Amino acid sequence: MTKVPELSIFFPFWNEEQNLESVIKKAIPIADKIAHKWEMIMVDDGSSDKTLGIAKKLAAKDARLIAVSHDRNRGYGAALKTGFSKAKYNLVVFNDGDGQFDFSEVSKFLEKIENADVVIGYRRKRLDNPFRHILMNMLKIWDFIFFRFRFKDIDCGFKMFKKEALNKIMPFKSEGAMITTEILAKSKRQHLKIAEIEVNHYPRIYGDQSGGNLRVIIRAIKESLILWKDLNLNYGRS
Repeated sequence: MTKVPELSIFFPFWNEEQNLESVIKKAIPIADKIAHKWEMIMVDDGSSDKTLGIAKKLAAKDARLIAVSHDRNRGYGAALKTGFSKAKYNLVVFNDGDGQFDFSEVSKFLEKIENADVVIGYRRKRLDNPFRHILMNMLKIWDFIFFRFRFKDIDCGFKMFKKEALNKIMPFKSEGAMITTEILAKSKRQHLKIAEIEVNHYPRIYGDQSGGNLRVIIRAIKESLILWKDLNLNYGRS
């Protein structure tokens, strides 16, 4: 395929000391293959393990690798917000840092983005515990009721954006898991063209998932209600 002129790539990490180096080293040759210029941002969300140290070590060896961190664990949405704010090129893609996606599938996103503003992945077969599947279906229902949209996989951690499209929907407020709902709700509000692409999903080998714990769920509900209020009651007010 033809290389794109430039591409910003970022990965959110939280306590991923066993995954980070492998994820980045696998992504580098793919980035070389698909883009003439690229940057790869490693966003550490206040990890308590060696994640940040490993990211800094890698960044010291390659100027295209950038390590940024939060002084405390703020949440998945906060990590994405930092990645978006640091990205400088005209195409931006993020991929979860837990090793459950194959970054080489980014080529499919590049094909779709030519005729879209945003490309979102959907997992062909989601390899999470059953409770996560229940939460995913509840999120679909919740988002349809409150924000009137339907997508195959709202919270898939593999998405690509044109920078000009991002500029229309930023800044984001959500610091937790509802960041993906906020992205899609604001994209719909701005009449952006959203394409969906199937991706493979793999079992997590190292580390623990946090998306299904009660604290994350309660926070997501609160952020969703705030988002609904902002879009429906405060939208357009100065």
